[in-house]
Amino acid sequence: MQGQPESGPEVEDAADDTSVEALLAQISELKEDVLRTQAAMENQRKRHERDLEGAHKYGTERLINELLPVKDSLDLGLMAAQTASDVTALREGLELTAKMFGDFLEKLALVPIDPLGERFDPERHQAMTMEASVEVEPGNVLRVMQRGYLLHDRLLRPALVVVAKAADES
Repeated sequence: MQGQPESGPEVEDAADDTSVEALLAQISELKEDVLRTQAAMENQRKRHERDLEGAHKYGTERLINELLPVKDSLDLGLMAAQTASDVTALREGLELTAKMFGDFLEKLALVPIDPLGERFDPERHQAMTMEASVEVEPGNVLRVMQRGYLLHDRLLRPALVVVAKAADES
């Protein structure tokens, strides 16, 4: 049988050796790829942890920078109050500081709830007591003891109020 290729066990062993070597090389490459991917994921996890820690640690930095002028103004007012004889100047300074602080709260989307004369709303108001009144309709807010606040649309703190009741109720 001339002209026919040999197909004995020696030829098959050589082909098997080549494919085994190729598979081993491929396995080695895949192992390296997996190790590189694991290292990249670990680096990303560590970077994320550092970023998160920084956000927790310094997340209030902008808030504090906005509050510092209010603190400075209060300190100046307290120093002026020690030697001042003019109450009008102190009042004006306090009003300016209160406005500065109000502007700051407005930047944060904090909206005051001042329900004087409005119908009592248990969703936004907390009734502290009821008082008889002929000027204010029963069930309406007669007096605000402490303002409430909304942060965007969420109630942050309810307004503490006194609710009017009819003058003839006991």
